[in-house]
Amino acid sequence: MKDIKGYNALVTGGTSGMGWEYCRQLAAKGCNILMVSIQKELLETLPQKLTEQYGVQSWGLYMDLAQESAADEVWHFCQERQLQIDILVNNAGMFFFHEIDAATHEKALAMMRLHIFTATRLVMLFGEAMKVRRRGFIVNMSSMTANLPAPGITIYSASKAYLKSYSESMYFELAPYNVGVTAVMPGAIATPLYQMKPKMMKLGLSVGLIRTPHWLVKRALRGMLRRRKVVKPGAMNYILPLLIRLLPNGLEQRIWNKLKTK
Repeated sequence: MKDIKGYNALVTGGTSGMGWEYCRQLAAKGCNILMVSIQKELLETLPQKLTEQYGVQSWGLYMDLAQESAADEVWHFCQERQLQIDILVNNAGMFFFHEIDAATHEKALAMMRLHIFTATRLVMLFGEAMKVRRRGFIVNMSSMTANLPAPGITIYSASKAYLKSYSESMYFELAPYNVGVTAVMPGAIATPLYQMKPKMMKLGLSVGLIRTPHWLVKRALRGMLRRRKVVKPGAMNYILPLLIRLLPNGLEQRIWNKLKTK
């Protein structure tokens, strides 16, 4: 696998959960880190923590990536500082479990901008620069739910399916330029994203239904360095979609009707 010491990595949503784990593991490999996040207070401390622990350069950029101009602003930030990005990790995400109605329209639009528009635009901008240099890696965080369209996660699963499809196509477009594109499709990961109760989180971890960010990111980066098109770690990625597909429509409808009344 390629030695990436000295590479500059841009990680969106880099201050918590899987994003922070990407920053930490990439820094451990000798990469300099630009973490982009909406968590302003954490950006004031975490970059310095990486520098002190791993001896790399690190920067924090406060940005609401659900805004249409966000990707271009990140690009201009790097251009102004002559910061060449060698690894792009599109990790920032949001989640809600609710039917699409008037109360969730704004959340749904923000999710589409974050998962689809901003991620796509970042790949367009930084991927083009990587093409010119003929060097780089792009990681797009999709999800197991890309193969599990279901009520309650309508926009989430659809946007993650877009990221998977987009990544697989870009894999072939950028491969001739020595730029790798990898879609990562985790199942449930122990992060604040899903707002799961601590007791349920602990139970899921103990039986292996939920995995840690460390477990996931280690496999994602290994896949990235091996230039794999898709990384689908864990047996649940293969078992659960099959089981869901076997559910009769009527049963799935009854389950959803019961869930949404709670």
